[in-house]
Amino acid sequence: MLTPASPPFLGQPQLTPEEVQSGDLVILGVCEATPYTPGRASHAAGGPSAIRQALAKYAGWGGHHDFDSGAPMIGEGGRRIVDIGNLEGDPRAPEENRNRITSAVARILDAGATPVVIGGDDSVPIPLLAGYEAQAPFHLVQIDAHLDWRHERKGVTEGWSSPMRRASEMAWVESIVQAGLRGPGSARPQDVSDAQRYGASIFTARDIHTHGVGPVGQAIPRTSRCFITIDCDGLDPSVIPAVASPVPGGLSYWQVVELIEILVERTEIIGFDLVELAPERDVNGVGALAAGRLICNLCAALSRAPG
Repeated sequence: MLTPASPPFLGQPQLTPEEVQSGDLVILGVCEATPYTPGRASHAAGGPSAIRQALAKYAGWGGHHDFDSGAPMIGEGGRRIVDIGNLEGDPRAPEENRNRITSAVARILDAGATPVVIGGDDSVPIPLLAGYEAQAPFHLVQIDAHLDWRHERKGVTEGWSSPMRRASEMAWVESIVQAGLRGPGSARPQDVSDAQRYGASIFTARDIHTHGVGPVGQAIPRTSRCFITIDCDGLDPSVIPAVASPVPGGLSYWQVVELIEILVERTEIIGFDLVELAPERDVNGVGALAAGRLICNLCAALSRAPG
């Protein structure tokens, strides 16, 4: 069930799904997907509302100059940004959660619009990407500290540790590029081997700090279709402390902004999600603000993109 966002993203129009038009950038909050502990709400369920709240102070500043993008924050004549609210979930009913997410995303795509999804935990991308089954194939770029190639964890096959494994099984996902990996996580040596055997292009955080984000962008063919998924722990905890699994040495805010801009310039962005913002772990709201500003930069870049 969709519930209204309060406040709406950047003060932009709050619409029903039926009012979405072709070309819109559609903000959709997704609070819950597949928990590991049945009945326990996600640590990131409050992420969509926290990000909207962090950006509320900018609601009247759409025409003000944004020094991140070098243009008005929401310029006239660009793509319309609309907010259709939050898709509430039930931690006791993960299958129903997944079905609702898949259906909501497919509906946005059927309208000719682009989903910009705010999670929610890192199980959200699995049903989200399932919503693209009827679409043309695309390449997937993930920014994350972790590999996410577990077949199952705690008996759950569609949880936080499995989104890239599940994506690799989707015929409409042409390739997977993973950026920002570092430290230990749930991945075992066999999981790494499985990702390499599939052909995933893996760029560790150390690689990116040494060589920049250019090679990551170049791993996606020019003029192809691309989906971007960001786990907030892909960024350094000094940028986004509001995560369940902070790992030192992560990507900087500007590295992620630059990568988004490279991908927008090289490819057609057909969707985006940002997950794993855990508001209760935030410090003075800086994590929610940084996450929100990444989405602002994405929307600005997409509005400037030709066609």
